[in-house]
Amino acid sequence: MSRDRWAELALHPVRIRILRAVAGARLTTHDLVALLPDIPHATLYRHLATLVKTGLIEVVDQRRIRGAVERVYALPAHGATLDAAALATATPEDHARYFTAFVSSLLSEFSRYLARERIDFAADGAGYQQLVLHLTDAELAAFAADLNQIIGPLLGNQPGNGRVPRLLATVLLPADQPTAAEATRRTPEREDGSGTREGSD
Repeated sequence: MSRDRWAELALHPVRIRILRAVAGARLTTHDLVALLPDIPHATLYRHLATLVKTGLIEVVDQRRIRGAVERVYALPAHGATLDAAALATATPEDHARYFTAFVSSLLSEFSRYLARERIDFAADGAGYQQLVLHLTDAELAAFAADLNQIIGPLLGNQPGNGRVPRLLATVLLPADQPTAAEATRRTPEREDGSGTREGSD
């Protein structure tokens, strides 16, 4: 299956809602019906079956209840973090599934944040942005080392002492050069040179 096909499968409105519901959880069909009551059961079952068939959702457990088998669903295990072995053996199709799970998890977390009674991006330290860095291989290696040096010590922090859990998700990809037409469509920077972005650092 092509990588574009993975994206097409994931971007259906009903399937997006299913992926959001399953992100970070282990749910049965009964759980999904309760969480998505406005989706007709037949429609929910059909889209869930499609997500399972294409590997965007996995059956992680099965329970026998009153003679029937109840399946438990979750996002693929590699949707959050890939170790070196998984990176070495993953196919482009694998990465398409893993990245879809990763993005679905982010959508779920962001939806939870927006559902709070009160949100304040500045006070909460929340934000999202997309930047393009022009780096040589050596500069990229130095950037990664510096970032790890900053983040590494913080990973050992334990809950408590006023600490708030904060989700940091990173995506690093080679970016294609924009075409002339795309460049002209870009939002111009403000007079202060700061450009436009959402949220805060």
